[in-house]
Amino acid sequence: MAVYGRTFRTMGIHLRPVEFGSPRLLHNGPDTVEELLDRHIAVKEEKKKKILDEDDNEILTRQRLTSTRREALSLYRDIIRATRFFAWPDSRGLLWRDVLRENARKEFEEARFETDPETITRLLIGGHDALQAALDKLVEKQKQEIQKHQGYVG
Repeated sequence: MAVYGRTFRTMGIHLRPVEFGSPRLLHNGPDTVEELLDRHIAVKEEKKKKILDEDDNEILTRQRLTSTRREALSLYRDIIRATRFFAWPDSRGLLWRDVLRENARKEFEEARFETDPETITRLLIGGHDALQAALDKLVEKQKQEIQKHQGYVG
């Protein structure tokens, strides 16, 4: 009996189930018939160049849109972070932080559907400059307040 079980064990080693979910490393062939024909039939250079130019233009356009969106989001986050420092009320009794955030949101919503790259770039640069100027003024004002406070104490 021991011999009988032993043969099954050795046969069981050789009879392993086939894995259907594993990737086929040898197959790097085309996915469509067009790809197959493009790989194996000579295409006119002009047509091939035109296709590549259209694809390159589309890729560049997407990259530009992605980068400007990323820059706009970065600017918006910087504005939100910077408004944390404006914690005093204005003449109406509203916190400057809330007023500035509301104005920033309104500006971004108005420019949301802008498609002209020059206008978008101009808005982004203007936003960065305005944010930096506001932070510089805040720092100067804080320095003046500290000096004034130290003058009374010292």
